[in-house]
Amino acid sequence: MRLVAYTDNVDRGGADASMSHLLARLDPAVDVTVVGVTREIAAWVAAARSTSDTMLVPRPRSGHDWRSLRAHFDALRKIGPDILHANLSSPWSCQYAIAAAGFLRHPKIVAVYQLPRPPRSGRQLGMKRLTSRAVDRHVGVGERTSREIEGLLSLPAGSVATIHNGVPDVPFAPVPRPRREPLVGAIGRLEPQKGYDVLIRALAHVEEATLVLVGEGGERPALEQLAARVGVADRVVWAGWSDDARSYLGTFDVFAFPSRFEGFPLAVLEALLARRAVVASDVGSTAEAVRDGETGLLVPPENPTALASAIRKLLADAQLRQRLGDQGRRLVLDRFTAGQMARAFESLYDELLR
Repeated sequence: MRLVAYTDNVDRGGADASMSHLLARLDPAVDVTVVGVTREIAAWVAAARSTSDTMLVPRPRSGHDWRSLRAHFDALRKIGPDILHANLSSPWSCQYAIAAAGFLRHPKIVAVYQLPRPPRSGRQLGMKRLTSRAVDRHVGVGERTSREIEGLLSLPAGSVATIHNGVPDVPFAPVPRPRREPLVGAIGRLEPQKGYDVLIRALAHVEEATLVLVGEGGERPALEQLAARVGVADRVVWAGWSDDARSYLGTFDVFAFPSRFEGFPLAVLEALLARRAVVASDVGSTAEAVRDGETGLLVPPENPTALASAIRKLLADAQLRQRLGDQGRRLVLDRFTAGQMARAFESLYDELLR
């Protein structure tokens, strides 16, 4: 089987981390070429599989970049894949690769939706519905995510299959604990989607705790100003970007995930696998891993009061934190490993080629 793993991302994120987990665990007989629009991302994804090749295509400069479309067509024709696995960080990404594969007709096209979000314009939605006709199988990374994609794209109910994101169970060396007081931690890009402004507002009502934010992004200056404004600047540790953010998990007493919208987040799975007590906003498919009262606590998005209450509840009860952490790890090992994800995609590829 010859597989093209395609990404048009220009920044590292969960979508490409999920693809790298998949490629590392696919059957060695699968011949993989990673095609991307930036050398850094293509090389990062391909590094997970030592036998994979890489190829770059020009990033589209507009909604009608015929030069980029031709380059995508030529690249796919040269590689001659049996399967195009398009890894969509939003429903509107990867359209040039899907269109080029549709013109070629040979490769089966698998579109994997990592994050449901509305279109920016009617034209964007119209183009997506047009290219969707070329897709052989639509896949969402969680059950609720799959249903949301069906609604966004006006696809028939039940037509989007679900293959959950998975994470590997690998050891990590924890970093030194940055403070002695109770620690609430979060890992991710400092962007509006992640809701860290909500978490900082919640911290103002959790007086005994320090917040550790692992990540960087364009919202950091605004978040720093907010922390000063609500009086918690001295209780926020800005850990910055880390190539191995999981190493911080062992230092957290509570892992907070206050996102405004999500698919099926890897950060939550990794926190559960590390036996952390998780508080998460009930968005996307998060509840499929964070089962309220069983593997973590769920709160409504955009609600600092509810988030603070859940954090205080966990910090006050070490036995509850341990029970949720143990049950969370068992759930991930049972249902959401990277190996299980790879086997599910292999079955899907085989089905399409038959």
